[in-house]
Amino acid sequence: MSRTARRAERLADAADARLPVLEGGTLLRKAFPEHWSFFLGELALYSLLLLILTGVWLTFFFQPEMREVVYTGSYVPLQGVAMSAAFDSTLHISFDVRGGLLMRQTHHWAALVFVAAIGLHLLRIFFTGAFRRPRELNWAIGVTLFMLSLAEGFAGYSLPDDLLSGTGLRIAQGIMTSIPVVGTYLAFFAFGGEYPGHDIITRLYPLHILLLPGALIALVTAHLILVFHLKHTQWRGPGRTNRNVLGKPLYPQFTGTSAGLSLTVFGVLVLLSGLAQINPVWTYGPYRPDQVSTGSQPDWYVGFLEGALRLVPPWETNVAGHTVMWNVLLPAVVLPGLLFAVLYAYPFVEQRLTGEWRHEQHLCDRPRERPVRTGLGVAGTVFYGVLLLAGANDIMAQVFRVSVDALTWILRVALVAAPVLAFLVTRWLCRALTAAERERLAEGVPTGDIRQSVTGGYESAHEPVESFRPGAPRRPLTGARTGTPARTPRAPEHPDR
Repeated sequence: MSRTARRAERLADAADARLPVLEGGTLLRKAFPEHWSFFLGELALYSLLLLILTGVWLTFFFQPEMREVVYTGSYVPLQGVAMSAAFDSTLHISFDVRGGLLMRQTHHWAALVFVAAIGLHLLRIFFTGAFRRPRELNWAIGVTLFMLSLAEGFAGYSLPDDLLSGTGLRIAQGIMTSIPVVGTYLAFFAFGGEYPGHDIITRLYPLHILLLPGALIALVTAHLILVFHLKHTQWRGPGRTNRNVLGKPLYPQFTGTSAGLSLTVFGVLVLLSGLAQINPVWTYGPYRPDQVSTGSQPDWYVGFLEGALRLVPPWETNVAGHTVMWNVLLPAVVLPGLLFAVLYAYPFVEQRLTGEWRHEQHLCDRPRERPVRTGLGVAGTVFYGVLLLAGANDIMAQVFRVSVDALTWILRVALVAAPVLAFLVTRWLCRALTAAERERLAEGVPTGDIRQSVTGGYESAHEPVESFRPGAPRRPLTGARTGTPARTPRAPEHPDR
């Protein structure tokens, strides 16, 4: 080999070291786990892709203006009614543009699935411990994606300027003004003056179609790069270690599976949009500051904020002629800030307490093996669920014919007691499941045969365990809280079933 050829080879190797993507053969052979829970991230990715496609189409017809016009479109009940140009263009898309209503509803359904998929993906990562070193940065990116998706969803939800979304904007304006000192200035900037102003839609529009989507795409790209670089976590099992990943290669097996999932997501969302009506703004009518939509409920992902606002008592403090609205500031500003601060900090706090920050962790924990972490996760989910229910306390009171005040007090008590109870029950259940599994591995599986011993007693016959769930240990467990396998002779190992 000539000197020039050797130099070119060294340069190519250096480039590959800096840009692993250039290693085409290695990249195509990269293994991906086969368990269904690892596809929640794919679900979020393809929902985002559908959001982008339908959103681009909708921008050709939507007018983000608050100037007043008189409706002259096809929807007869609103003909001759004064409304904003934004609401008028929304009606035009829904009734006069071919396929417009289908596109609007597909966009809305995809947004709901996108936020839900990110939330479930974060829960999967939390309960399996996939946020540990070296994936703390990817966890922070995921939490930021979830936070931005909430903001993006609220911005898009508010653009039609109907009575329901206008009610949400009125609440948002109240939240802004509750912030001491700077709150009034924030509200004036956002709305272009005294509420309702004339600029809120024109300012939400570039935020919704440009700034937030750009940030989401950038973070998703960084997330995928880190996933490829750090490799996937996987369940424990035969042949699986911290140094390898067993599963489908990227091409062609995983590519085919992922492509099939993308087509399924697109098909199901389009079918759902054609069959299930969502956000029928024409039944709400245009927004008017002197009206409030009866029984108004936000999309589910911001329902916890609505519930928090309804549960906090009317606490206010007057300081030097200024009123601090604790009943708005605490549930709508302080509480979300604390929740996201806990999510960001949790991986670092847990690893410091357990000492796991010193070593890389590439194998997933089963939730039952981490009773404290699982209990905290369930408690947080219950806390969120109580707030979500509280966001519909008026509807529940009407349906079940109970007092709104009584239901509010029940939910206030539940907000404090239910998470604590959920933590204790979950921790006990995890330990009980681990103990039962330890006994099953030590004694085997009952065969149903009854045998008589030489002393005249009777005992049930057992056989070795041969069926294992993903990540389940294949030898007796010790009494350790984390369920670490004991160093005893191995039971016969079999593939996961």
